[in-house]
Amino acid sequence: MPSDYAADDGHEALLETCSDSTRPHLASGWVGAKNRWRKRQDGQRWLSVCWHRLVQSCRFLTTRRFLSVLLVLITMSITYNIVIFYFENPVFPISSAWKEPRLLPLQMTCSALTETRRNLSKQPEHRSMAKLRIDAKVLLFVETIYSRLGRDIAELLVHNRIKYKVDVVGKSLPVLTNLDKGKFAVIVFENLTKYLTMDNWNRELLDKYCREYGVGVVGFHPVSEEVLIGSQLKGFPIFVHTKMNLKNAALNPASNVLRLTRAGETAWGNLPGNDWTVFAPNHSTYEPLEWASPNSELPSPFVSDHGAARLLYTVVQDHGTYDGIQRVLFGSGLGFWLHRLLLLDALTHLSQGQISLGLNRYVLIDIDDIFVGEKGTRLKPPDVEALLSSQKRLQAMVSGFKFNLGFSGMYFHHGTDEENAGEDLLMEHIDDFSWFSHMWNHKQPHLYDNYTHLEMDMKLNKNFATEKNIPTDSGYSVAPHHAGVYPVHEYLYEAWKKVWNVKVTSTEEYPHLRPARLRRGFIHRNIMVLPRQTCGLFTHTYLIEKYPGGREKLDENIQGGELFQSIVFNPINIFMTHMSNYGNDRLALYTFESVLKFTQCWTNLRLLSTLPVELGEKYFQMFPEEEDPIWGNPCDDSRHIKTWSHNKTCQQLPNFLVIGPQKTGTTALYSFLSMHPNINSNLNSIDTFEEIQFFNGKNYYRGLDWYMGFFPVPINSSSQYLFEKSATYFDGEQVPKRAHALLPQAKLVTILISPAKRAYSWYQHMRAHGDQVALNYSFYEVITASESSNRPLRDLRNRCLLPGKYSQHLERWLTYYSSSQLFIIDGEELRTAPVDVMNSVQKFLKITPPFDYATHLRFDKKKGFYCQIINEDKTKCLGRSKGRKYPQMDERSLKLLQRYYLSHNTALVKLLKRLGHQNIPGWLKMDLSDTMVT
Repeated sequence: MPSDYAADDGHEALLETCSDSTRPHLASGWVGAKNRWRKRQDGQRWLSVCWHRLVQSCRFLTTRRFLSVLLVLITMSITYNIVIFYFENPVFPISSAWKEPRLLPLQMTCSALTETRRNLSKQPEHRSMAKLRIDAKVLLFVETIYSRLGRDIAELLVHNRIKYKVDVVGKSLPVLTNLDKGKFAVIVFENLTKYLTMDNWNRELLDKYCREYGVGVVGFHPVSEEVLIGSQLKGFPIFVHTKMNLKNAALNPASNVLRLTRAGETAWGNLPGNDWTVFAPNHSTYEPLEWASPNSELPSPFVSDHGAARLLYTVVQDHGTYDGIQRVLFGSGLGFWLHRLLLLDALTHLSQGQISLGLNRYVLIDIDDIFVGEKGTRLKPPDVEALLSSQKRLQAMVSGFKFNLGFSGMYFHHGTDEENAGEDLLMEHIDDFSWFSHMWNHKQPHLYDNYTHLEMDMKLNKNFATEKNIPTDSGYSVAPHHAGVYPVHEYLYEAWKKVWNVKVTSTEEYPHLRPARLRRGFIHRNIMVLPRQTCGLFTHTYLIEKYPGGREKLDENIQGGELFQSIVFNPINIFMTHMSNYGNDRLALYTFESVLKFTQCWTNLRLLSTLPVELGEKYFQMFPEEEDPIWGNPCDDSRHIKTWSHNKTCQQLPNFLVIGPQKTGTTALYSFLSMHPNINSNLNSIDTFEEIQFFNGKNYYRGLDWYMGFFPVPINSSSQYLFEKSATYFDGEQVPKRAHALLPQAKLVTILISPAKRAYSWYQHMRAHGDQVALNYSFYEVITASESSNRPLRDLRNRCLLPGKYSQHLERWLTYYSSSQLFIIDGEELRTAPVDVMNSVQKFLKITPPFDYATHLRFDKKKGFYCQIINEDKTKCLGRSKGRKYPQMDERSLKLLQRYYLSHNTALVKLLKRLGHQNIPGWLKMDLSDTMVT
C-alpha cells in the first residue's frame, strides 16, 4: 500500500492543475475519497472518485494544465497497480520467491463448454454382422520396418490395445483369410502410393478381399519431393496438390465417420509442417472429413470462380460408390494431433464397428504428499479455497469427481503459520475430498528390511488419520515414489493388506516408465495394480517459469499433446500430481481444467470418476488378460534398481535354462552340469525336487522374491554360472514370454529325441508312478482318445502327444530369443557320447576353463548309461526310476505316431537347417523314412 506521503504529493499536483474556483471542490473530494480508502482499503474506489471529481471540477484547463493532469493520471495509474499488488500480498514483499498465481485460463472458443448438457448418446456405433466374418485386427503395410509414419501408426494401435500385423510391402500379400473368415478388419497403408501402384495380381486379390468381407482401406499420401498441382491419383477420380502450408483445421460435422472425435470447432493456427497434400474430388463418392485454409496463394483448381480460396480437403472419405470399397485418405501423417483421433474413428467406421473404443473415460487425480513439502511451497488458505473452487468446476465436467489426497501424517503442520492454517482448512473440508495413505514418514517401503518396522509405521499413519477423522476405508494406497510396488517388495503388499486392507494401488513403473503407452496393470497378492499416468507436473514444477519449455510447452501438452492423448487413449486415467502443484502458480488446477475443457471441445467422450477400488474392478473387467503379471529384470531398468531392496542382486538369477522337454534326458544333463565346479544349480524344491517350475505354473504368482530364493549367492565361491532345469518349460505357452521378460540374456538348452519314443516313455513313466488312467488304458487307447473321452484320459493323451510337436514349441521360443541363445542337444547322442555333448555345451556357454568330463564319466553296464566316477571301482548313477526297462512299443502305435508327427518332423528339419545345423539327428531321419515307406 502506498504511503500517505506519496498520496498527498499526488493530491497537491492535481490541485495545482486546476483553476482557483475549482480547487475547493477538488480538495473536498480528495479528502472524502482518501478517508473512504483508509476506511475500506479499496484503491479502486479511491481512483474512481478522484477521476469523477476531477472531471466535474476541472472544466476549463489550459494546454499546459491539461498535459500536467495527463501526467498525474499516468502516475496515479502506476501507483494504483502497486497499491493493488501490496493489497493482495500483505505479507510477502516483491522480492519474495513466492508469489500469488497469475496464470490466466487457457482461452478456448468452444460450443461444448456452453451446452448445459452434452448429448453423447447419438454417436454412431458402426455395428454390423461383420464380427462373424472378420477378426478385429489391422493389417499395416509399411515401406520398411524403420519407417517413421509406420512406427507412429503401430504405436497408436498399441496404445489403444488394437491388434495388428505389420507387413512390408512386397511381391506377395500375407494370408488374408482363415477358412471362411477374414483375418483383418481394416487395411492401412502408410504410403498410399504403394497401394495405388501394386501389381495387378496383388491389387485384384486385395480388392476382392475388401469387397467380399466389407473391409475398408486407410491410406496416407506420402510427402512429395516435387510440387504436384492437380495431379490425379492413379485409377481414381480425385486430384491432389502437394507441399501445402496450411492453417485453421476443422471437421465436417455431417460425416458419419466421426464417433470419438467431435466436430464444430476449429484448430486455429498453423498446421505442423509445410508438406501437406490436399484433395480435389471429382466424384460423389468422396466427402471431406477435414479441411483447412491456405497460408499462401493457391493455384487453380483450388481457387473459386470469384477468386477466393476454397476450403482445402486434407482428409477425405470414400463412400465406396465408385468401386465398392470404402476408404479414408489422409493428406498428412500423425504429426497433427487431430489425425490420431480421426484414424481411430476411421478404423471403427471401416471395420464396421469391429475395432471400436468405448466412449467412457474415467479420471482420478491423486495429490500425493498433501502435507509434505518445504516451507514456502505448501498450501495456504487461499490455495485450499482455490482447490475447492476448482473441484466444483471439474465436477461440472467429470461426473463424480473429487480430488484424491494422499497423506504422510508425520509432516502435518511442518510449514509456516499461514501454511499450517491452510492444512487446518483442509481438515475442515475432509468430507469434500477423497483420501488415501502414503507412509507415516514418507519413507520408501523397499528400504524396510524388517517387516515389523514397516507395519508399525503404517499403523502410525492410520492412527493419525483416525485422530483427524480422515477416512481409512478407501482400500487404496500409493507408495512414496512407487517404491516396492514394482519391482515388488513383498513386505509392502503384506503390510498393506494387514493394516489398511488395501485392494488397489497404482504405479507408473510397470513394466517401465517409458514409453507411457505400454504401461499396464496386474494383480499380485490379490491387490490390483493399475497403471498411473504423469501429467508433466512434478514436485519442482510449482512455478510456470520452472516448467520445462514454459507456458507454450504446457499449453502444447494440453491442446492435443501428450496429456490430452493420455485421456483419449486410456479408458481409465489415474494421474499423479504433488501438493506443490496446487499452491504457488497452481499449475495443476490450470492444467486439468484446461485439458478437460479441451477434451470436451474435441471429443464425444463421457468424463467420469469413481472410487479407486471400483476403478480397479472396471479396469480388469476391460482387460482380464492383464491380471497375470510379467516379472521383468530389475537390473534392466535404472529406475527399478533404485527402488529394489539393497539386499537383492541380479547375481541371484540364472545364466541359462534347461527347458526340456520331459523324458528326453534332462535329469542326466542336470547331473552332468552339476559336476562342473563353476556351475551351480538352484536349491531343491520341497514339492518338485530339482525343478522349480516357476515360469509355467502357480509358482509364478508367488513373485520374483520367491524365485530368487532358490539361488543364494555363494560366499567365497568361484561359481560363475547359475542354471535352472524345469523340463515342463519346453511346451508351456506362456513360458518363453515370461522367461524372456526376466532373463532376456539367458541361454537355453533343450534335448530332442524321437517324439514317438518320448510319448511312449511318458506313458510308462505314469504307469510306474501308479497313475490310474495309464494303468487302466493301453498306450494305443491313450493316444487315440477322442475329444468325447473322459477328462483324465484326454489330459494323459495331451501330455503324451503335445510336447513332441518340437518345431511348434521351438518357434515360440525363437519369437523371444535369438537362435544364438538356443542350443539343441540330440538326446540319443547325449546317451551314447555324453563327453562330446558336454564339451559342446561348455563351448556354447563359454565356460572357462573347460571341465574334463572324460575323466569324470564312465559307462555303467548294469545301468546301461554313463555315470559319475567316484573312484576307480565306483560310480554314482541316477536313481532307480532312471533307465527303467519297459516293454517295446507295439508296431501299430509306432506307425500311428510316425504319421501323426510327420508334418511336425518335416517342419523340424527345415527349422534345424535354418538354424545352421549341418547334421540331422539319426532318429529324425529314421522317423521320416519309416513314415515314407509306410
